[in-house]
Amino acid sequence: MNFPSKMYLGGALVDGQGSIEVANPATEETVTIVAAAGCEDVRCALEHARNAFPSWSRTSIFERQQWMTKLRDEVIRHEDYLRTCIHHELGKPWASTEEDFESLKNSLQFYAEEIARFHDFGLADRTGTHTHTMVHEAAGVAVAFLAWNFPLLNLAFKIGPAMAAGCPIIIRPSNDTPISAYAVGELCAKIGLPDGVVQILATDSYEAADTLSASPIPAVITLIGSTATGRHIMRTGATTIKRYSMELGGNAPVLVFADADLETAADIVCGVKFSNAGQICVSPNRVFVEAPILEEFTAKVVERAQKATTGWDRNADITTGPLVNARAWKRIKKLIDDAVLDGADLLAGGDRPAGLNRGHFLAPTVLANVRETMDVYRQETFGPIVSLIPFQGEDDLLENANDCDDGGLTAYIFTRDLAKAERYAAGLRYGEIQINGVKYDIDLPHGGIGQSGIGHDCSALALNDYLVLKRVTRALERGAA
Repeated sequence: MNFPSKMYLGGALVDGQGSIEVANPATEETVTIVAAAGCEDVRCALEHARNAFPSWSRTSIFERQQWMTKLRDEVIRHEDYLRTCIHHELGKPWASTEEDFESLKNSLQFYAEEIARFHDFGLADRTGTHTHTMVHEAAGVAVAFLAWNFPLLNLAFKIGPAMAAGCPIIIRPSNDTPISAYAVGELCAKIGLPDGVVQILATDSYEAADTLSASPIPAVITLIGSTATGRHIMRTGATTIKRYSMELGGNAPVLVFADADLETAADIVCGVKFSNAGQICVSPNRVFVEAPILEEFTAKVVERAQKATTGWDRNADITTGPLVNARAWKRIKKLIDDAVLDGADLLAGGDRPAGLNRGHFLAPTVLANVRETMDVYRQETFGPIVSLIPFQGEDDLLENANDCDDGGLTAYIFTRDLAKAERYAAGLRYGEIQINGVKYDIDLPHGGIGQSGIGHDCSALALNDYLVLKRVTRALERGAA
């Protein structure tokens, strides 16, 4: 298969000043070599976006909807192509690539419809001498920095609201997974999207990446990534006043009470933790289990870990794919080994799965007796590790669950006592509280609290990150009131 390799800048598919070799983490073999932007490429992209803003922001909502529908239709026609790109660049199991594809298709449709529901609105005048209208306008040029764990889903969360709001957007995908993003660039070129409305470039130059955020041209900078990356981008972006929308790291707690449905709890903890090799921002990290059910719940989690299938085969039912690269594999392995040395019990996994001699695979892992002093407790693991932490009574549970250096993105509660669930939901400092289940969709807000981010992805709330409000006040003629 010929994978895409060109950047999409100024309405054209172009080579860059450099190149990036993309390897499949499941095979460790090179998939393709893609164009990489240098500082001059970035400056050109910024100028194209600035030039596009006046016309694109004034384009009617109907016309923007038409462009988004054209792009959505091309996405649908190229489903296998887009999913194959993800399958190879991330080593993601084939079935899991569907979520990325569906997210892009759904985002383009959802925001094309949702922008029409945003209406300007009037304000009452206290003295009756003026009329006042609040008008929504596009904020300006947007720059999006994307994480690698869901290549098209992350792109979808940005391209949909930006196009709908009238903001030209420059998308910088991760160096680990630029191929599917470049494929979207091909589709934008195919439909003849106006120059500069969407641009897609990867870069392995820190200077070029910082040029994107330091430039005075962007009005909006949006990110899916780590808290540390978010802080860095905000520092470099402080050359001018900008709006920020960031979905950052988290260290999700899970509270499993003695009266919980343990089958459901184990299914969800293991399902979210082992899919995508645990490389999910909302993945359960610290699983607090009430002492009376610890043994039973542990057995259920270990059973699921041992039954999970690991590998890379388009025609097989695979639970867990590879970690993104060798660096990630070594980091996760060290977290496990250090925890065991410090007294944690390794109940499943902990190393390379039997029979897989290449690729960055790590067997689904279960650690028991994890303590708050361990790095696997303190850090967002971003790997297929379930860390079990027993608790007796509820005196310190809320405090321990909220003890999270990485901020609060998601927390899980499992109990049949709805009053207890609501009490803990009120006390947990996380942007999303999932009770006895888990649900994400394009129409549901996704965002964190504190160090886990600013603003929201998904839902109508995401449009607020790309729109500004302007007040238009008109004096009434004397006697007209």
